Amino acid sequence: MTLQPPERTRVYRNHHLDSTRWDTFVPRDDDILITTAYKAGTTWTQRILAALILGPGPLDTRLTEISPWIDARFMGPLQPMLHALEGQRHRRFIKSHLAADGLPFFPQAKYIVVGRDTRDVFMSLYNHYSGYTDMMYELLNDPDRPGPELPRCPATPRELWQRWASEGWFEWETDGWPYWSHHHHLSTWWAARELPNVLLVHFGDLKADPETEMRRIAAFCDIDIKEDSWPAVLATVGFEAMREEARGTDDPLAMAWKGGADTFFYKGDSGRWRGVLNPDDLALYEISASTLDPALRTWLEGGRHAVGI
Repeated sequence: MTLQPPERTRVYRNHHLDSTRWDTFVPRDDDILITTAYKAGTTWTQRILAALILGPGPLDTRLTEISPWIDARFMGPLQPMLHALEGQRHRRFIKSHLAADGLPFFPQAKYIVVGRDTRDVFMSLYNHYSGYTDMMYELLNDPDRPGPELPRCPATPRELWQRWASEGWFEWETDGWPYWSHHHHLSTWWAARELPNVLLVHFGDLKADPETEMRRIAAFCDIDIKEDSWPAVLATVGFEAMREEARGTDDPLAMAWKGGADTFFYKGDSGRWRGVLNPDDLALYEISASTLDPALRTWLEGGRHAVGI
């Protein structure tokens, strides 16, 4: 049976997203697109690719400029972003938070899809969301915003969980409020996982054995790294190294998050939900997770070794 590429059938537009910003994007044959729902290792994967493509050591330009998030409607005018991308002479690697039914699929490009245990995604999202500054809310809830405002973050994780785990923002989703669905995102890409230009990477695997996973990414992207360069590459993408690099001299993340880079790069731990979500909360997870392909659920909860990838 011939594997069918995903089709772009939905438009994602809300306080964060605008999938139509991809409409005028011109791909190159060797482009790499990194896509996650959120809080699953997006920035980490971008930084890994920066080290693999540009070499180890500090970046000369901010990662958000080298690897822009095109479908973020609040990141400023689109054309300057596309113009900057067109001017890049190194291999391009670009961020997205779109499901496969909202992101253009270019057969010549590579797609790296990063997933994580749903409950860990939630804990990281709550830290992210609860850290928004007033300036960030103003940026997201501008007068040109499509649809309702992003509400203020609930006071406790469990208050957010009740809706996040059981209510969608878009009409075709059943979880993810007030952002978008983690489960729908991964389901669309899971269906495309056997395509030769799609690679699934799990946050837990990356954390447990970063070198092996980075070698998988390099091999998938046809990037040749000399053996004696690997220690420096690995040191460049360590959690603390990325946090320090993001702080820079003025910590620009402080405008959007209370605590700046320390909030954005919080802990990256797994299992923190065990001390927060009670049995009633976890029952909502069971309802949502029961709709997933069983193999996808196994992968989300246990990584690639759990499903033999």
